[in-house]
Amino acid sequence: MALAREPEPESIEVEITKFRRRHLRRVLSIETRVYPRPWSASLFLSELAQRSTRSYIVARFEGEVVGYAGMMFTGLETHITNIAVDPTFHGRKVGTRLLLTLITEAIARGAETVSLEVRVSNLPARSMYEKFGFAVVGTRKGYYIETKEDAFVMVAEGINTTGYRLRLAGIRQELEDARRAAGR
Repeated sequence: MALAREPEPESIEVEITKFRRRHLRRVLSIETRVYPRPWSASLFLSELAQRSTRSYIVARFEGEVVGYAGMMFTGLETHITNIAVDPTFHGRKVGTRLLLTLITEAIARGAETVSLEVRVSNLPARSMYEKFGFAVVGTRKGYYIETKEDAFVMVAEGINTTGYRLRLAGIRQELEDARRAAGR
């Protein structure tokens, strides 16, 4: 007997733009829905003020912020500080578009590696990161204080190489193919 499956959510077209103060209210709303211990408005504002070493972006769908992401630059390394998507938009490639934009900027700024932490239990995020060439290089025990859950430290190396640029080109093509298919 075949089991009925939920249809795959369609990819949606989002606009990626710089995170501005005017986006903060919506970002905080997503933050509280996604994380047990959300960042405060003052923490986001502090990060946004560090323009030379930080970059934050938002994804907007029909003018509404549906996701956001940020990273910190330290020489040849970049660290993704956060990436979150409104739960009603999960599975629609918003996170993929955000991560693609961040990594493209990291390459433009001369980075060679990108790192991040991810909950061990967050299989969808881990799968997305693996598609981008991230590999687990360590574990931070009890990293998420509110749940005592471990985090995997994941790193993508050689992001400035031709091989990695080809990986990104493949991801861009998948997103374009999904966009075309959704616009049938």
